[in-house]
Amino acid sequence: MTFQPQSELTAEEAAERVEEVLANNDVVLFMKGNRLMPQCGYSKRAVGLISQHVEEFETVDVLPALPEFRAALEEVSGWETIPQTFVDGEFVGGSDILAELDERGELAETLTVEA
Repeated sequence: MTFQPQSELTAEEAAERVEEVLANNDVVLFMKGNRLMPQCGYSKRAVGLISQHVEEFETVDVLPALPEFRAALEEVSGWETIPQTFVDGEFVGGSDILAELDERGELAETLTVEA
């Protein structure tokens, strides 16, 4: 018998949470863990890259409902892996894309929301 953790959200609730967070925040990182305790290397890398350029950004821990968040995010971004970064409601990418943008000197501009 394998242990199946109980998800904290239904698929519908996860989709609503994604929609709400994207509508109410300029920069959002959907990640495993939180800003203070990332639970995977990719999430930690994404937090570090964003933090270099933006003080205020929202993070959402997807672990309490990982399958539901993964499905909801894929609907919005077309991307199935976590972490995922959004700026002004638009999908930017995961930690690898953030790193590429940073290497090209484009990350700060990408993370800036037009007023």
